[in-house]
Amino acid sequence: MALSSSPCTRAAIYTLANHAKITGYRIAEANRFLERQPIGTAAQGAGDDKDYKEPPPAPLFEPGELKSWSFYRAGIAEFVATFLFLYITILTVMGVSKSPSKCATVGIQGIAWSFGGMIFALVYCTAGISGGHINPAVTFGLFLARKLSLTRAIFYIVMQCLGAICGAGVVKGFQQGLYMGNGGGANVVASGYTKGDGLGAEIVGTFILVYTVFSATDAKRNARDSHVPILAPLPIGFAVFLVHLATIPITGTGINPARSLGAAIIYNKDHAWNDHWIFWVGPFVGAALAAIYHQVIIRAIPFKSRS
Repeated sequence: MALSSSPCTRAAIYTLANHAKITGYRIAEANRFLERQPIGTAAQGAGDDKDYKEPPPAPLFEPGELKSWSFYRAGIAEFVATFLFLYITILTVMGVSKSPSKCATVGIQGIAWSFGGMIFALVYCTAGISGGHINPAVTFGLFLARKLSLTRAIFYIVMQCLGAICGAGVVKGFQQGLYMGNGGGANVVASGYTKGDGLGAEIVGTFILVYTVFSATDAKRNARDSHVPILAPLPIGFAVFLVHLATIPITGTGINPARSLGAAIIYNKDHAWNDHWIFWVGPFVGAALAAIYHQVIIRAIPFKSRS
C-alpha cells in the first residue's frame, strides 16, 4: 500500500496543510499594517506610496504676487500682529520695571509668559492669512527652505519692522517718562556678559524657535497626526516662553529682529545701538541653522526651486 493512501497519513497531511494556511494568513495579517519609514534620501522617492503631499518649493521670484490682494492682506496681517506683539510685551516689561518690589509684579516669568502667550495667540489668529511669522528670523528660515518667495519674504520683513516700530511707539506715547527711564524694552547685552555670549544666546534661542516652527508645520506630520495643525501655535508660543526664561538675564531676549529694531528706534539711546547688530546676526544665523537642520538632516529634502 502507498504511504499517501493511508487514511492516517492523509489526515496528517490535511492537518499540516490547514495549519500552514492558517499560519500564513496570520503572518500576512500581522504584517499588513507594519509602519514603514524610509531612511534618509529614500524618503524622497517617487512618492506614489506617500500618505501626504509635499508642497512644491516656492519660486525665488513670483511677480504675479504683486497683483494679488491676498499678498497685501498677508502683509497687513503681519504688520498688525507685530504691532500688537510689541504693544503688549513692551507694556509688560515697563510694568515690571516700574514696580518697587519683585513680589508686587509678574517678574521675569510674567515677561516670558507675555511674549510666549502673545505669539501663541497671534500665530493662531494669523496663520491662515500670512502664516503667522511675526518675526523676520522665522520668515528668513522659511524662505531658505523655499516655503515662500523672496518677494513675499522681503515684504513680510518690512511690514513686521514697521509694526514693531508702531507698537513700541504707542507704548512710549502712553508713558514717555517711564519708557525712557527704564530702557524702553530695548535689547542689550547685560553687564557681566560678553558680546560673544549675547550672540551665542541669540543664535541658540532662535534655532529653538525656528526648529519648532518647522516641526509644527511639517507636511508629513500634519497628514499623519490630525492634531498637529490645530496645536501648531501652542509649541511655537511655548518655545518663545522657554527661550525668554533662559535668556532674559543675558540679552533681554531678542530672537526677533523686528522686536529689537522697534524698541531700539523708539528708545534711541546710544547703548541700545551698540549691541544692536547682535540681534540681527544672531537670529538670522540661528534661523539658517534650523532650516538646514530640518530640511537636510530631519527630512532630507533638497534645497531646490520649482522648475
